[in-house]
Amino acid sequence: MLRAEPVSQNSPATTKLTYEDYLKTPDDERYELLDGALIVPPAPNTAHQSVQAELGWRMARFIREGGLGHLFFAPTDVVLSRTDVVQPDLLFISSERVDIITPANIQGAPDLIVEIRSDSTAERDESFKRQLYADCGVEEYWLVDPEDATISVLLLGENGYEEAATYTLCQTLNSPMLHGLFINLNDLFPDLDSEEMTT
Repeated sequence: MLRAEPVSQNSPATTKLTYEDYLKTPDDERYELLDGALIVPPAPNTAHQSVQAELGWRMARFIREGGLGHLFFAPTDVVLSRTDVVQPDLLFISSERVDIITPANIQGAPDLIVEIRSDSTAERDESFKRQLYADCGVEEYWLVDPEDATISVLLLGENGYEEAATYTLCQTLNSPMLHGLFINLNDLFPDLDSEEMTT
């Protein structure tokens, strides 16, 4: 079985691994394959998990009630190329594109991807993955920062992603793709909201 070491995404892998190599990794660990380099993302902390659960629940309910498509949570393999396999924190696939959903994984770019930032993944999420998702045609990309209680919504344009808006506490997120989905950030970050109220 393949074993991965943490790899800096600043330099490409000298020998690029493929999706076939990725399938040989142990099942008891979470991996991503980025430009042929096998990455071991660290276990998410409790703030990450709390935001993922709350945000995912609100998105899933809206998507299901509207019959808009499917929402998946990590770990779900998204195969973008033979050398790029990612496991976004949340991903949405519209009803019109359900053909990319297979029993084993997602074959192609989701319509919307959400990555929840941590100190160990921030650089990768905001640089390499941002470029990768744009190149593969992910129309909407959310970057969630639990520490700062912000969500940046990026939309794919002719020259890559453009920031549509960055939301923070006391503001309500409005997704251009999931029209009608409104999320008050105070509901996602209640602990930070309480801290602000007492200072």
